[in-house]
Amino acid sequence: MTAKAFELSPGYTISRVIRGGWQLAGGHGAIDRQQAVADLVATFDAGIRTYDCADIYTGVEELIGLARLRLANERGLDAAARMKVHTKLVPDLERLSNISRDYVRGIVDQSLRRLKTERLDLVQFHWWDYALPRYVDAMGWLNELRLEGKVRNVGTTNFDTPRLAEILAAGVPLVSQQLQYSVLDQRPANNLAALAERNGISFLCYGSVAGGFLSDKWLGVAEPQTPLENRSLVKYKLIIDDFGGWDLFQQLLGALKAVGDRHGVDIATIASAWVLEQPQVAAVIVGARNQAHALANARIMDVTLEAGDRARIAAVIAQSRGPLGDVYTLERDRHGRHGSIMHYNLNAGRI
Repeated sequence: MTAKAFELSPGYTISRVIRGGWQLAGGHGAIDRQQAVADLVATFDAGIRTYDCADIYTGVEELIGLARLRLANERGLDAAARMKVHTKLVPDLERLSNISRDYVRGIVDQSLRRLKTERLDLVQFHWWDYALPRYVDAMGWLNELRLEGKVRNVGTTNFDTPRLAEILAAGVPLVSQQLQYSVLDQRPANNLAALAERNGISFLCYGSVAGGFLSDKWLGVAEPQTPLENRSLVKYKLIIDDFGGWDLFQQLLGALKAVGDRHGVDIATIASAWVLEQPQVAAVIVGARNQAHALANARIMDVTLEAGDRARIAAVIAQSRGPLGDVYTLERDRHGRHGSIMHYNLNAGRI
């Protein structure tokens, strides 16, 4: 591992900052496809060579596929090969009870077509409902595609500790788990980090800037009232509430601002740099709406926190109330505050 690169599996190295794709799915405003492709290439030029997307992010796999094709055409196949792309396999909730090998294969084949490649670098598997226990079977079928050469690495997304242990016990060679991790949400450290350490699993972390809440924009601002601008802000405002409320959140922003001023960077950069230092963390996944954001995100890899910086942040975190429990447990309760805002059947009719 270096400040800017991490070997996720033997011979497979990623950048420690990953360009997220969720913001390109249309839920944050209209997407100019030509500009989006140009921005994806600019991200590559800024030193962020790894990208995250999903089968359920509308149009995002296609956009990244076009960016990879542009790199190949303009700079050669070697440049395109340096672009690493991680996607997800998210079976619809309504399909979990009768999921099949053909269903899993169909989603993988769809991602291959969209991303314009013969092998997916990493497929991260998600499962909505543990009461329907076929996730181990489905991970086995995904691993078959790895053995066939259609997938290079397999990982998971948002599994809790007991279920991740089940998948590992079945012999599936997981390299990573994508999960939410931030100065507001340290649930991965409760139990999962120890299991991951024992089994060589690395964390790929989203939510490190809490949908934009962990930024200079929100320092000194009154608590926002509903409705919020987008579903991402709704999601992370719930995390702020669980953390301890708006006043404690403002204390946290103040601590991050003070640390950022020492390093000459903004709050968001410090928030992500803090996550990069946590045990088992390989990379943070950050969104970017334009080329300027991509350049700013690349600076995360240049920050090294000092003992005083960590202590200042830790003093605020020590006052927090939560979120409590294992990874994604709150979000998995479809009738709870967190789970009720999720969308569960986004692959319906697409394959």
